[in-house]
Amino acid sequence: MVKAMSAPLDSDLLRTFLAVADAGNLTRAADSIGRTQSAVSMQLKKLEDMLGDPLFERHSRGVVPTAQGLRLVDNARRIVALLDDTAASMRLPALAGTVRIGISEEYINSTLPKALGAFAAVHPGVEVTVQQGVSISNVNALAAGEIDIAVVFEPGGPTRNEVLMVDPTVWVTSDQHEAHQRRPLPIATYTYLAGGWCDELAMKGLKKRRIESRVAYASRTSNGLIAAVVSGLAIAPLSRSAIPAGCRELTEDDGFSVIDFSNVVLRTRPGHRSQTVDAMADAIRSAFATG
Repeated sequence: MVKAMSAPLDSDLLRTFLAVADAGNLTRAADSIGRTQSAVSMQLKKLEDMLGDPLFERHSRGVVPTAQGLRLVDNARRIVALLDDTAASMRLPALAGTVRIGISEEYINSTLPKALGAFAAVHPGVEVTVQQGVSISNVNALAAGEIDIAVVFEPGGPTRNEVLMVDPTVWVTSDQHEAHQRRPLPIATYTYLAGGWCDELAMKGLKKRRIESRVAYASRTSNGLIAAVVSGLAIAPLSRSAIPAGCRELTEDDGFSVIDFSNVVLRTRPGHRSQTVDAMADAIRSAFATG
């Protein structure tokens, strides 16, 4: 049976709904949006009445979205984001010019589209160019003036650069093939030779645990490593955020450990900043912050 709504959805109700979904608690949600708990409860009740279904299950420690609530979360985020982008585009002067971005492939299909979509909604006249590449290539391109912004990996720990997130590098295996149980252990790496800090730390961890291994696949890209894992040919060191469906992280229970707590950093060209570059950098920060 199709349920008819009595009135159009109110964006204010959706914002309250998202605050509760994110906080998992009415009191914390009320504090985050500057309203009383009773006002939040009334708005949730109004939204549930409009949709004809409960959106949260109440528990002693807070609330959890129902199946219908989970369905609404993603749509509500898109609606609220579109409204905010539209409002921003009307308030701010539209920028022009160009901005060139270099980014690791791990985020080319996930975080970057969010940033580009939000940026284009506010500054449709800016010409954006994206260069996908490994971190060292993007760092070199930034130094050479070939790009304006670089989103790259760095070894974990203190850094002078702006950290967008910490994305651990872990060993990943296929759920179906379980290549991690074979000996010698088949691994996929970025190169047969010393390929930088990731390969070095990965191999060091295996040697420390006295795991005999062999290189079964070499690739210049993480997509190649993902293909090796998904096919069951090998296990591979991947960013935790890049673990594909049907695969999982190998943990201490499996006899493996985290390879490195990698920093994902944002870098811009020193002395060559502009309003356009700053606006794109803000869009990238927001995209990483919202996941």
